[in-house]
Amino acid sequence: MTADAQVSRDELVAYLDDYLAIKEMKDWGENGLQVEGAPKVHRLAFAVDASLAAIQDAVRFRADMLIAHHGLFWGKPLRIVGAHRRRVKTLLDNECSLYASHLPLDRHPEVGNNAQLAALLDLPVVREFGDAFGLPVGVVCEAERALSLDELVAKFAEAVGPPALVLPGGEQPVRRVGIISGGAASEIAAAVAVGCDAYITGETSHSAYHDAAEYGIHVIFGGHYATETVGLKALARRLEDRYGLPWTFAERPTGL
Repeated sequence: MTADAQVSRDELVAYLDDYLAIKEMKDWGENGLQVEGAPKVHRLAFAVDASLAAIQDAVRFRADMLIAHHGLFWGKPLRIVGAHRRRVKTLLDNECSLYASHLPLDRHPEVGNNAQLAALLDLPVVREFGDAFGLPVGVVCEAERALSLDELVAKFAEAVGPPALVLPGGEQPVRRVGIISGGAASEIAAAVAVGCDAYITGETSHSAYHDAAEYGIHVIFGGHYATETVGLKALARRLEDRYGLPWTFAERPTGL
């Protein structure tokens, strides 16, 4: 990176829209530029959630743009009052743009959360799975050798952090692994349908306990937050390589 590196906001947004294929996928929220800040971008910040704390972290870093996985606008009109007003006002007062990429970042084949999790676990991707608005969002991987569940958990803990919960589905070795970051406990049956011995996702649910046991599949819940940090950091490195922009990651774990 260089101290005087910069890129125009509109050029950066156009690149992100194209690279992340923002317009190719429907979503529950609004992807792309959500809040318009300064016309030139010298410094970037990244965060899983566009919380007030993460926005304040970006401001302290003097970032001209915050790129978040979970933005501020989720498909229905929101009044600019209370906590929402404070978030938007802090961005506008400091001319910090907000760019959001939710499902497009999950499913991206290079910097996506799922592709990055597979790479960190040294698991080659063989296909996609898991439907969201008619497009697959997850990946299926084939281990080069059979793994025990304990080995897979240890690999995850070393690469990402200790998982929040592990549900053993039986005694079978792990050869085929499905991965969908974030809140995808409902996709256990889909992982079984594509022949997975184990499934890695972020956040658990009450019913997942019974699904894992009755389908006979190992399930690793790595944490919603933790499984969705990896794509943002990969995107940060790509933008640093392309534009030379310094960046920071706002670590604001939720415990979930």
